[in-house]
Amino acid sequence: MFTGLSASQHVVQVCLFLFAAIALFGGALQMSLGQPQTTPRLDNVHRFMAGIYFGCGLICLWAALTIHDQHVLVFLIAFSVFIAGCGRLLSMSKVGLPEPRKVWLGYLVPELLVPCIMVVAQIAGGNA
Repeated sequence: MFTGLSASQHVVQVCLFLFAAIALFGGALQMSLGQPQTTPRLDNVHRFMAGIYFGCGLICLWAALTIHDQHVLVFLIAFSVFIAGCGRLLSMSKVGLPEPRKVWLGYLVPELLVPCIMVVAQIAGGNA
């Protein structure tokens, strides 16, 4: 799994493992918690999206484990996470920064930076 990889592939692989851990944990947690104190419709949508989030974690895990075979998928995952971060940024600009502010900014910064690191490493590794 880790042998025979270039430094840039290691960087991409670590980013994918990070995304996988976040999405698997977050998806499972949000699936079990749901959206408390809301309507059945919003709870339904929330748990559906938690399932999508969990599934994306599985895709990231698979991509990390098969990094030698991944090319375009790395860019699609990076793009998806970056767009999700842009959605969070849009929410913050429209309705404000949730409390505690540091936690939500702690989510936002990696969602915008890690995909850029992945793309640069993927291109540097000649996997573009």
